Amino acid sequence: MSPSTQTMTETETTPKPRRSGRDKKQAERFVLGASSNKRKRNEDTDGDEMMSAAESEPEKGDETADEDDYVAPKKTKATSKGKGKARGPVAPKKPRATKATPKTTTRKGKQKEGGDAFDPNKAFAESKIANDNGLFNAIMNPSAALQGTVEDFLESLSESPEAALADLINCILRACGSNDSVDSYRAVDYDGVVDALDDFTEVLKEDNSPTYPLTSKLPAFKKFRKSLSEFLHRLVTSSAELATLYTSDLLPTLQTWVVAMSSSQLRSFRHTATVIALELETALCDVAAAVEKEAEVITRQREGERKRKGKASGAGRDKEFEGKAAEVKERRTKMQEFLKEYFDGVFVHRYRDLDPNIRAECVHAMGNWLKKFPAHFLDGQYLRYIGWVLSDANTHVRLEAVRALVSLYVKEDFIVSLHHFTERFKPRLIEMATGDTDLGVRVAVIQALSAIDAHGLLEEDQREKLCLLVFDEEAKVRKAVSSFVKGVWEETVEQRLVGKKAGTEEKDRAGVKALALLLVKWTRALDTNADTAVEDGENGESQNDTPSRVNPHQKGGIALAVEALWEDVETVSDWQAMIDLLLLDHSAGGTGNGAAAVSSKRKQKKTADDAVVDEAWRLEEVEETVLLEVLTVALRKSKTEATGGKKGAEDAVASEITRALIKSLPSLFTKHQTDESRIADVLLIPEIMNLEMYLEMRMITAYEALWDDITKQFLSHSTPTVLSHAMSAIRHLMSATSLSNTNSAKILELEDELSSSLRDAVARRDELEVASFTEDEALSLGAICARLVTLSGTRDMTTWMEEDEGGKQSSAWDIICALAERGRLGYKEEELMVERALHQLTLHIIWKARSFVAGVEEADRERLLEALREQRDILLEKLTEYAIGTQSNAIEGVKRAAFQHLMTLYSLFCPASTTGPDGTQLPLAPLALTMDDEVQYRCAGFVQAEIERYAEDMEGERPHRDTGSGDESQFGSGSELEEDGDAAKAKKGKGKDRAKGKMQESDDDRLLPRSKLEQEYVLNTTVATFLRAIRVGAVDVKHGAVLLTHYGRIGSAFDISVRVVVDSLREEGMHKDNGALVATVITRALQDSFTLYLDAMVDNDTHTLALSKLLASCLLIRGAQLAIVKRLESDHVVDIHTNSTTWITKVIAGYETNGNKKGRTKAVLFFRVLLQLLVAIQSRDALKIKAHLDQNIAQNKIEVSATSKSWEPYRAYEKRLTTAGSKEKGKKGRGKANQTDDAVTTDDDEEMEVHGLVTNASQFTQPTQTTMPTGTQPSQRPRPRPAYRSKNAVSENEASDVESRPGDDNVDGLSAPPSPPVRNSATPAKSRKTNGRTSPAKLPSVGGSQSPTHSQTSPRKRSHPATDTEEDDLYVREDGVNGNTVDDDATLATQSSEIIVRRKRVRH
Repeated sequence: MSPSTQTMTETETTPKPRRSGRDKKQAERFVLGASSNKRKRNEDTDGDEMMSAAESEPEKGDETADEDDYVAPKKTKATSKGKGKARGPVAPKKPRATKATPKTTTRKGKQKEGGDAFDPNKAFAESKIANDNGLFNAIMNPSAALQGTVEDFLESLSESPEAALADLINCILRACGSNDSVDSYRAVDYDGVVDALDDFTEVLKEDNSPTYPLTSKLPAFKKFRKSLSEFLHRLVTSSAELATLYTSDLLPTLQTWVVAMSSSQLRSFRHTATVIALELETALCDVAAAVEKEAEVITRQREGERKRKGKASGAGRDKEFEGKAAEVKERRTKMQEFLKEYFDGVFVHRYRDLDPNIRAECVHAMGNWLKKFPAHFLDGQYLRYIGWVLSDANTHVRLEAVRALVSLYVKEDFIVSLHHFTERFKPRLIEMATGDTDLGVRVAVIQALSAIDAHGLLEEDQREKLCLLVFDEEAKVRKAVSSFVKGVWEETVEQRLVGKKAGTEEKDRAGVKALALLLVKWTRALDTNADTAVEDGENGESQNDTPSRVNPHQKGGIALAVEALWEDVETVSDWQAMIDLLLLDHSAGGTGNGAAAVSSKRKQKKTADDAVVDEAWRLEEVEETVLLEVLTVALRKSKTEATGGKKGAEDAVASEITRALIKSLPSLFTKHQTDESRIADVLLIPEIMNLEMYLEMRMITAYEALWDDITKQFLSHSTPTVLSHAMSAIRHLMSATSLSNTNSAKILELEDELSSSLRDAVARRDELEVASFTEDEALSLGAICARLVTLSGTRDMTTWMEEDEGGKQSSAWDIICALAERGRLGYKEEELMVERALHQLTLHIIWKARSFVAGVEEADRERLLEALREQRDILLEKLTEYAIGTQSNAIEGVKRAAFQHLMTLYSLFCPASTTGPDGTQLPLAPLALTMDDEVQYRCAGFVQAEIERYAEDMEGERPHRDTGSGDESQFGSGSELEEDGDAAKAKKGKGKDRAKGKMQESDDDRLLPRSKLEQEYVLNTTVATFLRAIRVGAVDVKHGAVLLTHYGRIGSAFDISVRVVVDSLREEGMHKDNGALVATVITRALQDSFTLYLDAMVDNDTHTLALSKLLASCLLIRGAQLAIVKRLESDHVVDIHTNSTTWITKVIAGYETNGNKKGRTKAVLFFRVLLQLLVAIQSRDALKIKAHLDQNIAQNKIEVSATSKSWEPYRAYEKRLTTAGSKEKGKKGRGKANQTDDAVTTDDDEEMEVHGLVTNASQFTQPTQTTMPTGTQPSQRPRPRPAYRSKNAVSENEASDVESRPGDDNVDGLSAPPSPPVRNSATPAKSRKTNGRTSPAKLPSVGGSQSPTHSQTSPRKRSHPATDTEEDDLYVREDGVNGNTVDDDATLATQSSEIIVRRKRVRH
């Protein structure tokens, strides 16, 4: 037996116990791929035993035959200096490595097998991280026993601290994704930490995308974060138990390295170090809390000992306790220092890191510290960090902060310490709950505020704001606030029952009263907030923070609130209690003692106690209204809930509801029949009933009474809501087939009642067309017509309309036609009557046409067709005269109604609607109707007038926004901008002003008052009927230009509707070969739209630019990968540009003649509009357009300035044409790669473009200076920052080449005005372009000096990209110019690649 084997055997028989006293456990097998290569120094040991030791200790790192039982992986450097050899002969400790096999037990209890087993070789190969560190390998291995690893490390730390610390630091480096290592000397060289990290950083910078475990998506790192946390926690806890935490350099060394790494420029170092520091702080909190508890125990023992034995006899014990107290105090001091060092060194800086993930880690850790060690951290100086990050821009960070607060407020003991924090940050929490952009954050904040309110820390107005969320649009928010609302409701119920001995019935009634009271209170608060928001919007104040709510007055608002409270507030689902309370006579409410007078009729039926409504549950009228709506929703919800229950549960619930309603519904009708809002809710109740129950219970009389009640409401009310609800109830009654006999009789009775009421209203009048009506008579006739329209909307009333009893009386058709004829008189009080009469006549024609579609007998076909044609022509004559005629005095409401019905009839009988897809004639073919051109033009004029009227009204209501004259401030206002020294400043704020303007417009749309919303609805209804007529072919699509003119001006709903015209134009041009029509419409729409800007009817040309971009889609169709599938014929594209340029040059010439420079400057902006239509222009077409443009400029004698900023749009347009025209030569030499006209521009294209510009612009420019050196790189212009030109002199030719990317959507990004041109005799050369501006070329100087370099003339140049590896302060920073957050991950491309990439984005 060899000496080494004999030594190992002896050691195994007498194992040395651990310092911690823990038993060594059996480990799972874990084989490292490189373990055999790292144990070559143990060749003198037995091979089998060596392999066993290597397999059984994966978490301990590399074992050697030296005296060290835990050696750092990079110990080779120290060994070369002789340190390893000096410790080599001490071999007896080596057997502990083989004895340690019981130590590495798995954390999960089982080693994974098969495909899910941890493969170290594969893991390290995928991650490219060296597997030379035992600690890191143990953390990587999900089956390693980390407690054993920690104990072995601590033993190694006590015997060879430098090597162990080096091993730990190398483990951290591996966790950062670095393969660099430190030796035992460098690990404890605190002064050299920063230099070492700089070296490691330089190495990792070479890797463009360094991978590190915390962010890696590799399966091997799936549990790394959890394992790392567990390892650090066990390390701190075990070292505290062994007192190593207080006596060794473990934490000071970690602190030195981790704090330095947490401020690294590399995100991998910074993120990993921050996580490690936070986890160490969390573990220290556990230890510190234990030490604090130990100190309290010793203090109690000491005091108890003194009380028990007295001062004289307890001196010995006191000394012992004093020694313990001093020792504990020393540890407490140490812990305070450790906590402070990590907090100040890492958290204070990283909680505001640029990376939101790091900020979220910090906030999450702070929440853990507050829970684990509140004695230290539950203080204002630490809580303020949580409050500050409540305003963080990142959602996850805010969410972590709110979660931390929720965990604190649920503990009663913390409330006193949180009082000051709560008072300070309550407003912010309320703001987050009502208006945060993230739904999860809002829900979490609501939970936090509910916990705060449980301790009575919320004010009454704050509680009300929180309760209003029950009407929020988001279902999760409504559900989250329901528990809070329940608490408020319970408090209200208790207040209503104060001083009363209430039973179950009294509590139920008080609960219903409290619910109605709160809903009314909250709806009033919402109305107040809405009115305030509208006023603020009218005053031009921003309303971005206004939370979105469902209007409780709209049908569905209360329903959503009831649905949210359904499970929490039991009264919401108690519909029986609601019915009982609603049936009481609340007008006879008593005093506080419940004594009040009641009607004699009720006294006869009830006792005094039943008749008197106690003040505790007496309902106000508005509360009854709300409670009726709640009752309706609760009944529907109860029936719906039963649907998903047991079999037959739905029928049982429906039967129960029907039985209760059969008894109570007549009383509800009787009680609320005079109130329109309440009776409208009552009329919704019959739809919930199971009408078959009437037949089963043999209660036909009650069913007839229900019919009578509904019919009575239908005949006595005229508001649209009541009529529509009554009609819905009638339809539900008619659906009961088993009661069809009763239904038929009752519906005929209703028709007879309507006929009688109509004839009675016009009785004793011979000529209705000219007879005089009082205002009451006009209202009565209008109400009758409204009921007829409602009934005709769902029922065929043609027979009823034409019934004349054999000529004995006038038919309803004749009477209503006479009433409609009164529209010529223009009486304001008869407006509604005439509108409804026209509607009823239109419905009659539609029903008769429908009968032909359904089929009629052939014998009666001709007669019926002739009768329908006669009635239709009579109605069309009236509608045409009222809508677009000149011989009537019809008022605006009648005109709009007539126009809408006119478009409906023409759409119904247009030739396209009477012919099938296969060309076959439909039944209505004999009645085909074609609209004359004159009528079409008049209809288009009517729509134009309606739009103009609405736009003027909206402009009058909307506050004036000084957009700085938007484009005027950019291109000039009354004088050339090159003479204005503040031009650059005017341009700087342009982008933000425009964005702000758009936001304000959207806010104004959202906050329009009810009257304006009604106007918008009327306009959109009129436009919709006109669009429908265009779409079906009744109106020529060319008249769609009237709508296109106002695109982007009216509102989003209008813009969506107008897109129908664009679809029709695309269809005409691409599929019907009607390109001439498309060109005509586009040209006219653009000219009319821009004329609005020239005439100062709009503030800027934004809407025209938006229209141009929209119409560009009519010129071509793109397919997969933006390839052009089909395009409009080139002749028509040329026509669009030639006609437009002819028009605008004449306009410009007119302004020039009149000396109106301001108007001229505005007119030149039209070339920006045309620039949007040059998408994929072909070279031959571009040359034609360019020639035509030059001819127009020459004919109109317009002088185009080469340097004037106001002519920049023209130069951009001309440049794009020149570039497109010059591509023909370039394509001949480049083969098939560039056959398509819309291909991405290459460097050759760019060069050819510049050359072509210089060549073709010579007729307007002077010779230029020399070019810039080719080696000079342009500086990148971060958009939307403005571009600046150098103050050095440039030539006119160079100025004409100011960059405005062809096809660029943002044509506004033009350069600031240059200095006056310098003329010299240099030969014209190509002007070098940069991204967004023209770089000044070198000019010859008299003194021989060169002009300033590009870096000197570019104030915004960035010398290199601010990548992740080159962050300076690592904090969230804002640009001092425009407030934009600096993107530290931006990449600066080279000149040529930058141009190509940008063109890809623009062209596509």
